[in-house]
Amino acid sequence: MEKVLYYKPEKNEDTVKLTGVFIRMGIRMKNIEPEQFDETVGYLAGIKGFEAKKKSHADVSTENDVIIPEEVLVLQDFTRQRIDMLLREIKKTGRPKVDLKAVITPKNVSWTFYELYEEIKREHEAMSKKD
Repeated sequence: MEKVLYYKPEKNEDTVKLTGVFIRMGIRMKNIEPEQFDETVGYLAGIKGFEAKKKSHADVSTENDVIIPEEVLVLQDFTRQRIDMLLREIKKTGRPKVDLKAVITPKNVSWTFYELYEEIKREHEAMSKKD
């Protein structure tokens, strides 16, 4: 079943528009919170075999040091056609596009949400320089 892991630092009208698109398309959505940045993508997506990270006292005291200032969409179990449809529907709302998007793959499923964010941010910056 299609699922989106969604993070936005500050919820606003654009968040509501995006949520509406997910609902209309029958896509499950999981909001990601900053305290989940160190969890694996597989765990956050509910993929069998991935467990929650056991947090030590040190983890709890430092987890707020990590910041993601941008909106992030991570797609699970989407076909190419459904990704295209999702992007068209988002565009129709008139809200700004989500620059940082990824699809869950065998390679990134074991990364933390923050590690995936760093990678897609690097890729986006590299692609933006080509334009």
